[in-house]
Amino acid sequence: MKPADTCPSPSTGKPLLDVCQGKIFSKPPVWLMRQAGRYLPEYQAIRAQSASFLDFCYNPLAASEATLQPIRRFGFDAAILFSDILVIPDALGQKVRFEQGEGPRLEPIATLDDFLRLRETIDLNLLAPVFETVDRVAKALPPATALIGFCGAPWTVASYMIAGRGTPDQAPARLFAYHHRDLFQRLIDRLVAASVDYLSRQFEAGVEIVQIFDSWAGVLPQSEYEAWCLEPIRAIVEGVRQRYPGAKIIGFPRGIGSRLESFAKITGVDVLGLDTSAELTFAAGLDPRLVFQGNLDPLALLAGGEALERGVAAILSDLQGRPFIFNLGHGILPTTPIAHVERLVALLRA
Repeated sequence: MKPADTCPSPSTGKPLLDVCQGKIFSKPPVWLMRQAGRYLPEYQAIRAQSASFLDFCYNPLAASEATLQPIRRFGFDAAILFSDILVIPDALGQKVRFEQGEGPRLEPIATLDDFLRLRETIDLNLLAPVFETVDRVAKALPPATALIGFCGAPWTVASYMIAGRGTPDQAPARLFAYHHRDLFQRLIDRLVAASVDYLSRQFEAGVEIVQIFDSWAGVLPQSEYEAWCLEPIRAIVEGVRQRYPGAKIIGFPRGIGSRLESFAKITGVDVLGLDTSAELTFAAGLDPRLVFQGNLDPLALLAGGEALERGVAAILSDLQGRPFIFNLGHGILPTTPIAHVERLVALLRA
């Protein structure tokens, strides 16, 4: 890949997709992780009409409306499909539910028999409403707005499948992998295949780029990181591109520190998502062809005022002269004032 050149106007008509090809903009495109969600009153209004969170995710009318709401309000450069990373375990036959105020609950995988109860391949018919949502959103977006699909990385998804819930340090999954390495490998392989199927169908339905969320990559020691984070994501990227050559893919390996450049090289992702803890002066010294995304602290956006303006200015300064997409370093917080998001967009487009 040759070093990026300044691009005064988009060549695809969609700035976010141009950045993925290495183009540089003085005003970077912007979207926010969890941009469709609880901080928006219009989201809360439609969410109240669904009996459960999964019902909401599987309702194309509601999910497409949630996807489009932040585009209408803020004019972000990309919409991201409203869904959840745990639809893959659900489509593999593991029972998934969401408890109000407590998050996801799954029937834990603790034995070989538990694993054998999973389907060998995901039920794409169960996920058909998700693909209908993609189709609806793709047809409704403004011409310059890109559509992002996503999945959870196998390690992060497996950590929920084994523990049956979110945990602070993913100790249940880490212990399972140490005690039952062959079985854990089978689970990871099952999730790789499911993710390739799922993302490929999202491309078929109309997404233009996908993001792979590995929210818990940073808890793994090096050897386990290579086995459970790097290799599965590399396999997903390869598998998707065998079906969709040139497919654009963002990797978000939260918490991996100095391993950023090797992650991008080994996995083959087009864009490297930087989490809140990523050191931008370090990142800025890496290969100038790397495309970054990130990484404003969600708490700076919540605080607003000087904290927000200082945070935005620092990112723009550190990443100037290279292709990047402005985003948060993790998901937007539910108590974030709408006025702060409006101010963020105004700062970036001034």
